[in-house]
Amino acid sequence: MIVKTEEELNKLLEIGQICGRVLKETVAHAKVGMSTKELDDFAGKLLEEHGAKSAPISEYDFPGYTCISINEEVAHGIPGPRKLKDGDIVNVDVSAVKDGYYSDTGISFVVGEVDDPLKQKVIDVAEMAFDEAMKKVKPGAKVSQIGRAVFNTARKNGLTVIKNLTGHGVGKSLHDQPQHVMNYYDPTDRTILKEGMVIAVEPFISSKATIVTDGKNDWAFETKDNSYVAQKEHTILVTADGPRLLTLIED
Repeated sequence: MIVKTEEELNKLLEIGQICGRVLKETVAHAKVGMSTKELDDFAGKLLEEHGAKSAPISEYDFPGYTCISINEEVAHGIPGPRKLKDGDIVNVDVSAVKDGYYSDTGISFVVGEVDDPLKQKVIDVAEMAFDEAMKKVKPGAKVSQIGRAVFNTARKNGLTVIKNLTGHGVGKSLHDQPQHVMNYYDPTDRTILKEGMVIAVEPFISSKATIVTDGKNDWAFETKDNSYVAQKEHTILVTADGPRLLTLIED
């Protein structure tokens, strides 16, 4: 979507801040021994309190308010009876809609104690890759340069990117134009970033894997080699002054 009015911007800011706050509070609430369903119910209650609806439920009839993925699950994990264990890599992805406007954000973290430095490394490099990608977000730049920055950051740190999970446009729908914001350089993608464009950028950084495959159910994507994977995602407004992170919570 391209933001054209102050009203559109205010609506996007509202739902962006809701998603950001729900994500922040849900991550803080996560504890060893808690089931992913309990964590998801907590997030769902927060969304309801803010007058927002889960986008995965609204758009795709997903069986959870949020996507919660653990270890081998990389994305679209279904909340359920699985309990968080000490040292698990957990990804929480919050997307929601209010008044017809959508936003999307997510983060990976280790619950409890970090039992393998490589887990923290993929998380840290995902953050680094996101920060490097932000340097490419400006009107007139190619979307493909975001992927180049993500890929190069992973490679410099001895890690890989998941190539078949991508960012996307967002705004009037959960998945808007541009359809894909790759995590590697695609020379055939000539899409240009425009002022007012709203995109979700989400690097997926892995210890070894480069693709994910269908998992144990109809939704989850998983690695088959048990590689560690971490993601960081924000909804971003492209402006002449640089990227504006609509889902970033400052306090």
